[in-house]
Amino acid sequence: MKVICTVRSENYRELLGEIEAVLERGAEAGSYELYVKERQESGYRYEKEDGALRISCAGRVSLCRALLAAAQSTERTGGEDGAFAELGYMADCSRNAAANVPTLKRLVRTLALMGYSFLGLYIEDTIRVEGEPYVGYMRGAYSREEIREVIRYADLFGMEIRPYVQTLAHLNQLTRYAHYQKFVDTDDILLADDERTYEFLDHYLGAVADAFTTRTVNIGMDEAHMVGLGKYLDAHGYQNRVDIILKHLNHVMELCRKYGLHPQMWSDMFFRLAFGGEYYVADKELAANVQIPEGLELVYWDYYHTDETHYDQMLSRHQKLTQSVSFAGGAWKWTGFAPHNRYSITIGRAALAACRKNGVRSVVITGWGDNGAEASQFSTLPALFADANEAYERGLGEEAFRALTGISFADYLLVETSNPYAEREETHSNAGKYLLYNDPLIGTFDSAAAAIERELPGYYEKAARRLEEAALANEASEFAYVLRTQAALCRILRRKATLGLRLREAYRSGDRETLRAIAEAEIPESAVQLDAFYRIFRDQWYRENKTFGFEVQGIRIGGLRMRLIETGTLLRDYLEGTREKIEELEEAYLPFAYFEDDAPESLDYNLWHDIASPAVMG
Repeated sequence: MKVICTVRSENYRELLGEIEAVLERGAEAGSYELYVKERQESGYRYEKEDGALRISCAGRVSLCRALLAAAQSTERTGGEDGAFAELGYMADCSRNAAANVPTLKRLVRTLALMGYSFLGLYIEDTIRVEGEPYVGYMRGAYSREEIREVIRYADLFGMEIRPYVQTLAHLNQLTRYAHYQKFVDTDDILLADDERTYEFLDHYLGAVADAFTTRTVNIGMDEAHMVGLGKYLDAHGYQNRVDIILKHLNHVMELCRKYGLHPQMWSDMFFRLAFGGEYYVADKELAANVQIPEGLELVYWDYYHTDETHYDQMLSRHQKLTQSVSFAGGAWKWTGFAPHNRYSITIGRAALAACRKNGVRSVVITGWGDNGAEASQFSTLPALFADANEAYERGLGEEAFRALTGISFADYLLVETSNPYAEREETHSNAGKYLLYNDPLIGTFDSAAAAIERELPGYYEKAARRLEEAALANEASEFAYVLRTQAALCRILRRKATLGLRLREAYRSGDRETLRAIAEAEIPESAVQLDAFYRIFRDQWYRENKTFGFEVQGIRIGGLRMRLIETGTLLRDYLEGTREKIEELEEAYLPFAYFEDDAPESLDYNLWHDIASPAVMG
């Protein structure tokens, strides 16, 4: 569909220029002159007739979704009503991958076409703060100018850019510096009731208020389980931890008032205090009378459940604490190189249904980047598309997804196939990560590999071929590289996934021929495939992120490469008689035991240093 501005719609010309490629990929052919009318109700209506496209909508975000809907449909009329006043996506920019400005703009454009009204940036220490030079040092910290550039672009689409920060815990990257160690309570938790803490937070929130034009800020304060039990305990003795958190929160809220910020915070600390230490509770009554400060919004976060009733009960309990409750779901991209889109779609369907039922006004979908943020920022587009459909009355069809991305919905779902059980919608496994980094000799995850029902080399050969075919078929898409990265990962996993199993079996049975083939052919071939994966993954990283943080990926992948080479060297030494035995293979093997539940379809273990070795890594 070609959309042409009229005199009355001239102020949308720049917006249309940014999305014309998407609209012209739509199913509807022909040109239409655009006529836009504001409406008070959420959502939009459109009508195509006699070369005119007439849209009534509630703002520019609704207009963007309306244009995508009209472009992909051959129907003359259409429309949707929005279930929520706000629908946002939060991108993690603090777990080594700090998205670059072009990526943030691409996120804005893509999200707006799906109907999202804001983009949140999770920035623990990745923002430049005057007077605090080590905040975000060598971590890709955003300058005021970079943030303002993204905000100006988002204004074209009527989208808001929001800060998600931390004002109590999760500031772990600062704790390495001597200056900040002085006012850290314990772990990564700031020392409450200390002047140095509030001087730092004054600088920090001042920088946030200066860089962002929105006045809404998420102040974090989640998962501070050990608050008051470190330096605070030494200085004050044991104190009621509810009082510690409330007193600290009042300081933070005072700083927010100073800078004209309207705070929201993750709800788990208040909820645990109110319900006897638990967050996800089914039938408990209030254990303590926790007073939520006036002007504070609680964000109930939950992305672990597939049952609508669970979310319904949790929202009801939150609303006993305060009526100012919003919801945060998740598009799972934080446990490895691949996302969990099908699982994310299932939990989103349940959660957003409960949000509609309970009258929740604001919803955000989080895209965390735990343990290195290996997955592409755009790997979860199928889940985000599905969640947007849940937030509107009717939903857009898969033709709209193809118009949006240039890739069919089915092909895009292939990005998660490095995890062999990805098609299971009610659970998730990150086998693609733990099988890659599983040491070939120590083999912590060999028992998990052995437990996978399907024959792994054949599975990964098929997965790599399907991804390569999809990438080639969709090479014109700006997102084709996401498929290429996953294809290269599956290529290396074809042999690497079972390398330790086959090595140990051959060694124990005295099969020297197999050991020689592994040492002389398979390991060199695997090193070549790992190099290929590194190059393609590197390309993905630099397309999307600042350079900072990629050193971690280089260390991990480079370390794996050296372990492959060392394994080959040990095998050759053993076969040539210069080494009497291989000690790692002499040890009696014990199965994976980090979790009691080691069922491969639901085994999701994400800590690289634990996957790679039981030795001390830092």
